[in-house]
Amino acid sequence: MAGADIRDGCIRIRDGKIAEIGKRDEVNFHPAPGERVIEAGEGLVMPGLIEAHCHMGITEEKKGMEGDDCNETVNPITPCLRAIDAINTMDAAFDDAVRAGITSAMIGPGSSNVVGGQFAFLKTRGRRVDDLIVKAPAAMKVAFGENPKVNYSGQGKSPSTRMAIAAMLREELTKAFAYREKKQNAAQNGEAFEEDFRLECWMPVLNGEIPIKAHVHRVDDIFSAVRIAKEFNLKMTLDHCSEGHLIAKELAAEGFPAIVGPDLASRSKIEVQNMAFKTVGVLNQAGVMTAITTDHPVSLIASLPLCAGLAVKSGLALEEGYKAITIHPAMICGVADRVGSLEVGKDADIAVFTGNPMEVFTRTLYTIINGEIVYEAGEH
Repeated sequence: MAGADIRDGCIRIRDGKIAEIGKRDEVNFHPAPGERVIEAGEGLVMPGLIEAHCHMGITEEKKGMEGDDCNETVNPITPCLRAIDAINTMDAAFDDAVRAGITSAMIGPGSSNVVGGQFAFLKTRGRRVDDLIVKAPAAMKVAFGENPKVNYSGQGKSPSTRMAIAAMLREELTKAFAYREKKQNAAQNGEAFEEDFRLECWMPVLNGEIPIKAHVHRVDDIFSAVRIAKEFNLKMTLDHCSEGHLIAKELAAEGFPAIVGPDLASRSKIEVQNMAFKTVGVLNQAGVMTAITTDHPVSLIASLPLCAGLAVKSGLALEEGYKAITIHPAMICGVADRVGSLEVGKDADIAVFTGNPMEVFTRTLYTIINGEIVYEAGEH
């Protein structure tokens, strides 16, 4: 994913990082005492796969209400919620991800609220969530369209229209900008300033350090998200972007990346009626940087490479299919300095497959995270 296809290649890992990479006869291939050598044979060695948008561990499988912490559905504006305070790393989905060669994931709140809270980018193996963090907060979740409307109109309060969703988000952002200005003025004047916990969490967004992560399916919702992001000069990712193929040229001109999916799911509500695997390819060909998501548990996390394969089948170029589950999500999530490609200095997050992981019969042979083998297929 850094532009090279190395035949008979070799990677040396040291202290959890990639220390050397190249053809076997170019790398200093002299194993030190105690250094393990994996002979991958004809296997495909590639960066660990990346899920750019999911809810594993925060919506646990088979746990019902007791294991569902995805949405705080009593207040439509909850920016101060942190995904890391609700992610259960014991959720079986983490093990499924590792077995599929998925080494990291962007995890956070759902889309029932206008502002849902803070996403975190994590590695997929470990017991303590604090030890898995690559970046937190990594994005601020906001949502447009059907989900906030349905949740709050049913409670007899706003938002019950798309107009209210946009207005409430604008109001919240206006408060956050005013708060930042007061804080900056106080610092410049040497005055005391009492931080507001609820607004302080917006500072990484307003300072351009992390994006808003916009849940958008329909064309009108996509354009509303773009309009607001431009009004407030914010970074943004367009998550789901189910009707993006209908406005691909316009989105390419705007420059926001798209995280597309979950296309391996039913069209269970009105706003996803035009959902299709072709969306990724159409957007990509138009010039939009694209990643693919399962939106686990909407589609199961282990289906990520298969979703990429179905996108390729529907028109996405094969090379772009690889990128959509490796380097593109790394770049979109703001962690490409550490993961997403096999390059010296990056985290040794590596997946070894029997062949192309986008093909259904391909098996994972090894999954390596931070230089440690966390899954090994063995004889089977």
